[in-house]
Amino acid sequence: MQRIALSSVDLAYVDCGAGTPVVLLHGFPLDHSMWSAQIDALSTTCRVIAPDLRGFGQSSLGNADPARGVSMEQYAEDVAALLDALAIREPIVLAGFSMGGYIAWQFVRKYTGRLRALVQCDTRDAADTDEARANRLKMAEHIHEWGSGRVAEMMGPRLFAAGKFESNPEIVQQLRRVVERTSPAAIAAAQRGMAARPDMTSILPKINVPALVIAGVEDALIPAKEMQQIATTIPNGQYVEIPNAGHMTTMENPKAVNAALQAFIGECCHSE
Repeated sequence: MQRIALSSVDLAYVDCGAGTPVVLLHGFPLDHSMWSAQIDALSTTCRVIAPDLRGFGQSSLGNADPARGVSMEQYAEDVAALLDALAIREPIVLAGFSMGGYIAWQFVRKYTGRLRALVQCDTRDAADTDEARANRLKMAEHIHEWGSGRVAEMMGPRLFAAGKFESNPEIVQQLRRVVERTSPAAIAAAQRGMAARPDMTSILPKINVPALVIAGVEDALIPAKEMQQIATTIPNGQYVEIPNAGHMTTMENPKAVNAALQAFIGECCHSE
C-alpha cells in the first residue's frame, strides 16, 4: 500500500494498473481488502485506486472527532482530495459498497463532473429508519467498552449467505480479522455519520452517467428488491444479481462480481 498526507487526514491506498481510473470504496467496518479480487481483475485493463477510508485499515482518523462523527460528505471530500493529490483529472468510474455506496451518493451530489460511471453494490439510497439509527448510535456509544471484536460477532452472521460460515470459513475469518483490527474510534465516527446521512432517493432520476447496481440474491441486510428499485429509478441504470451471495458479494462470489464490473466498464468506457 501507498500513503499520502492530505490536508486533514493521512490515507493509505492501493494504486495499480493503467487506463480508465476506477475508484473502489469499501464498506463498514472494513478496509480496501474486501475488493482484493476486483483489484486483481480490473487492474489488467484499468487504473484501480482502492483507499482505506478515513480511520479504517491503515488510514488515520485525521482531524475527525468520533463523538461528532464523520459525515458521508466528508468521506467523499477525502476521495476528491485523494484524486487531486494523484493528479487524476479525467472522469472516474466510482464503485461503492454498502457504506461506500452512501459515500458514493455524496460524491455524485458534489462532484458529478468528475464521474464517468457509477457502480453501487449492496447499498441503499434511503436514510436510516428510527430503529436502525438508534442501533447505530448505541454501538457508537458503547464500542469503546465492547471492543471491535464484538462488532465482528454481531455483524458476521448477517453479512454472508446462509451456509457460508460452514462452506467457506476462510472468507469469514478474513473479514473477522479486518473488523477486529478496526479502531473503536473509527467505528463510532462512521456509525454516527451513517446515522445522520440524508435520504438520497431524490437524486436518482438526476444521475446522468451510466450506472450499474449489484445485489447479492441472499443479502439479509439490504434486500435485492431495494437495489433493483435503485437501478430502475436511475435513467441509465443496469441491474445485476449475484447468485450464491449475501451482503458480501465481492468476497462470496468474486467471479460473478468481476464479470459484471468488467462488462459494464468495457461497455461504458472502452467502447469509445
